[in-house]
Amino acid sequence: MTQLSDKLTNFIQQMPKAEIHIHLEGSIQPKTVLELAKRHNKVGTLPSDTEEGLRRWFTFTDFPHFVEIYLTIQDLIRSADDFALIVYENGADMAAQNIRYREITVTPYTHTDYQNKGLDFAELYRGLENGRVKAKEAFGVEMRWVFDVARNLTDNEDGSYNPTPAEKTLAYALEGKKSGGVVGFGLGGYEVGYPPERFAHAFEKAKAAGLLSVPHAGETVGPESIWGSLRALQADRIGHGVRAIEDPALLATLKVQQIPLEVNITSNICLNIFPSLAAHPVRQLDDRGLFITINSDDPPQFNTNLVEEYNILAREFGYSTAGLARIARNAFIAAGVETEVKERLLREFDAWVRENR
Repeated sequence: MTQLSDKLTNFIQQMPKAEIHIHLEGSIQPKTVLELAKRHNKVGTLPSDTEEGLRRWFTFTDFPHFVEIYLTIQDLIRSADDFALIVYENGADMAAQNIRYREITVTPYTHTDYQNKGLDFAELYRGLENGRVKAKEAFGVEMRWVFDVARNLTDNEDGSYNPTPAEKTLAYALEGKKSGGVVGFGLGGYEVGYPPERFAHAFEKAKAAGLLSVPHAGETVGPESIWGSLRALQADRIGHGVRAIEDPALLATLKVQQIPLEVNITSNICLNIFPSLAAHPVRQLDDRGLFITINSDDPPQFNTNLVEEYNILAREFGYSTAGLARIARNAFIAAGVETEVKERLLREFDAWVRENR
């Protein structure tokens, strides 16, 4: 472990950053949760009616606790204005951390179809876009959406595969792509028992329409999930992907193809993918020449944020300013945003690094 100097700490804080793996519901701060609960007269469904009490509740203990928080938050999001508020608060958080671009994963099916909230997709998307526009106006930040399929919501009662959630999510993603807001099609949820191959039908259509294929893989399941995502889903990026370290042939393939990995260090430790920071393979993956990006996943629940994830790289893995800047640049390169915006963000990033080396 390295004690961080003030210079290095300030470099990380001030460095322009991009984040391409963060979940909308998982990014909501306790203050906003309380505001939503008051808005819908649901404070009684929460374990506390104070921001500090909710912050203690948010502290990760185990996966069932994580799911409890996630489902509670989902139930509080009930209108276009709710989505707009959450997105606007995301923009404020980005500004505080000097995050210039964020690709936020949204699971629309859970709000419009799975939960009976009387919410249709048009209202949901209007809220997302209103929040995005207001955040850009207020903070100068850019956001785009990844719409993902929740693997564990795709079973029929007899255990057979139900394609409806994937097909509906695809339809929503294609609708969102028309406005330029949606740039990627994802696959989230619990990997065990839900291999990527079963979702190939939807990803083929998403890719044909110009969306990035960005499935989660190689988190709770090992290399076979990553192989399946590459072969069946033609993955452009891999959400997590850290368990590639278990397969030398997969490491070689990822290196040659330079498939970006969306690494979430603290999330991996909290969810017991690895027992400790010392055991995390992020440095090994980087040293082997793989394309690494750093992200925060569900920051309030894991008591982290993107700045802290870069602090971990410096403190626990010995990265210097040059190494941190190299990895930070990767996230801009891997982003699904339109070319002119990406080029502008990269120019601004490169200019900042030149001035602050």
